[in-house]
Amino acid sequence: MKTKFLEITGKAKKVILRYPMVLFMALLTSVGAIYLYEATRSRNDSFTCYMFTICSGLGISLMFALKILSQRIGKRYLLELAGVIGLIGLFFILPGNKKDFTEVYGYIIAVAFILSHLLVSFIAFLNKDRELNFWQYNKNLFVNIVLTAIFTGVLTAGVELAILAIDKLFDFQFNDRVYFDVFFFLAIAGSCLIFLIFNETGLPDLEKDSKYPVVLKFFTQFILIPLLCIYAVILYFYSLKILINWELPRGWVSYLILAYSIVGILVLLLVHPLKEDHTRSWVKVFSRLFYYTVIPLVILLFVAIFTRLLEYGYTEPRYFVLLLAVWLTSLIVYFIFIKKPSIKFIPVSLFIFGAFSLVFPYLNAFSVAKRSQKSELMKLLKENNLLTNNKIDFNKKISDAVINKMASQFEFLIVRKQESFLLNLVDSTMRGKLSKDFEEPYYWAINNSLRNSFIYADKHSGTLAYEQLTLESETDVVNIGNYQYLIKFQSYSQESKKINGDLFLIDNKTEKIKVILNSKEEVDFTPAIDKLFKNNIRTGGTVKLKEVSVESDLGKYHIKIIFPSVTKQKDSGNIYYNDALFLIKEK
Repeated sequence: MKTKFLEITGKAKKVILRYPMVLFMALLTSVGAIYLYEATRSRNDSFTCYMFTICSGLGISLMFALKILSQRIGKRYLLELAGVIGLIGLFFILPGNKKDFTEVYGYIIAVAFILSHLLVSFIAFLNKDRELNFWQYNKNLFVNIVLTAIFTGVLTAGVELAILAIDKLFDFQFNDRVYFDVFFFLAIAGSCLIFLIFNETGLPDLEKDSKYPVVLKFFTQFILIPLLCIYAVILYFYSLKILINWELPRGWVSYLILAYSIVGILVLLLVHPLKEDHTRSWVKVFSRLFYYTVIPLVILLFVAIFTRLLEYGYTEPRYFVLLLAVWLTSLIVYFIFIKKPSIKFIPVSLFIFGAFSLVFPYLNAFSVAKRSQKSELMKLLKENNLLTNNKIDFNKKISDAVINKMASQFEFLIVRKQESFLLNLVDSTMRGKLSKDFEEPYYWAINNSLRNSFIYADKHSGTLAYEQLTLESETDVVNIGNYQYLIKFQSYSQESKKINGDLFLIDNKTEKIKVILNSKEEVDFTPAIDKLFKNNIRTGGTVKLKEVSVESDLGKYHIKIIFPSVTKQKDSGNIYYNDALFLIKEK
């Protein structure tokens, strides 16, 4: 027992000395995840910590890739320094507050994570022609990842059950957060340590030639390939249906084609060494035919994506789908026409395409999407004769459908910091209204501003996307009376305030507005707001009221919420508002 313990600790010590930066990044990620969980429980989210945790999480795969490269070319410390500088640079590129974090940054982070993992797969083999070593390296990584997932799952479950047993048997009364802290630590730092132990000495061991795993052969032959056949049958029958009915393909068919192609490429990579085995003729047949089977599906993919692009223009997701279609086309051309193709082309080409989508000037995903949606907005305005002297004429007649589409494009461009372009389309009186919406670019708020600005808006022409009723206060002046405290809060947020030692949580992340006192008592204001709309029901439009407010008792306090304006969609029942005032007094 002692010998085995010393062997395990000895291996762990070697791994720590061999991969200090990888483990350091994993430790930082674990600590960040634990802190974020604790902050969420106390409703005191730290957005900076979110960004820090994301960057350190990205650093795990990046530092591992650089370590593998250093085992090939040396210069370990120089590479690790470059990696740290890159992560620090990314941290400062990302926004420092939640308000500025848009979906654009989400795309950047997602693509960066994919690129960092792709880097691991090929970075040590850029100047090497040893195809089999490259395959062995990635096969061993794949096997080690699967083993790591199994070991980490068993270890985490075992430790959690041990803590639970101690808690229940010896009445320790552990705080619930102990279980979550242990989970985050073992799932991130623990799994990273286990993975590195499996990798032993790193590159020399990973690229070592070894026997083809029987389990992998079974997994490929009896699970992945049958799945591919099912996908292929479905997609080919759907293609036949399109030809017979002569109809345009549905948008989600793009994702099925991409799934089929990616699973097929994975199978090709897994069975690559078996191509030379004469007893495995099915592998040769599959390797030869696969890329030919993809050709008609890629054509269907291009038809599907260009159908959306011509109708709605580019967005980042459509750009990425188109880029993947182009990448698949490059694979087809390469593996069909090149006599001795290398499987390294797959991860390297995908990495190049991904990097292109992020950083290439003018043609990256974000530049293309912004230009495209600007063009779509101008096209919409011109088609509906809404421009006079290159400014939007709000005296023109307009339908609900056009307003909804215009609001969607406004929201898209505001999120991407194109306020100046939009403000140049309106006169000075309208700029003040829109500037307020730019601060919190919610679709419904922009929609309301545009709807209320068009004097002759035809709310019953065409197909209504929805009907809605807006209750609006006649004045901006609020009489707080004998209320002692005032809190301003915004929609889709959580506000936590302490007053006289009591904690008030205003929870309106959903369509409901709840106020919770000291995590014990609560009051739901949604029924009162619904009643307010019922008392002022109209077919649509805006109703002016002296005051738009609801109030209720909560514990020893009386609470009143005042809205400058609040909107309800009649079809969904959802309630929207921009900001509100929260008044409190002791009873």
